Amino acid sequence: MPLLRFDVIEGRSPEELKKLLDAAHIAMVEAFDVPVRDRYQIVHQHAPHEMIIEDTGLGFARTPEVVIISVVSKERTPEQKELLYKLLVERLERGCGIAPSDVMISIVENGIDDWSFGYGRAQFLTGEL
Repeated sequence: MPLLRFDVIEGRSPEELKKLLDAAHIAMVEAFDVPVRDRYQIVHQHAPHEMIIEDTGLGFARTPEVVIISVVSKERTPEQKELLYKLLVERLERGCGIAPSDVMISIVENGIDDWSFGYGRAQFLTGEL
């Protein structure tokens, strides 16, 4: 049920985007132990001037390959989050050639009453999920 939003600089091919999404999904399934068909991903592409992503003073450089991953999820443990960060960076570097310094991740948590997957019902509350 995590919802992932990917913000990237425009110019990646459909194949490159698919590899990015697939790699992220594999990491999500492993880190958060979600079902394989629990996949909600949205890609937003931006002109280069629309993304200014610096390093918060950590001393590393960003490239045009930068990927911002925003995750909305029910509550997860600190260990699950750290595992997700680690696996995302590893999978994106290995599968997509994206440098670890070009991956920024943010998780926003919400509750089970904050989700409706369709038909105007809160499936977690109704027991459908």
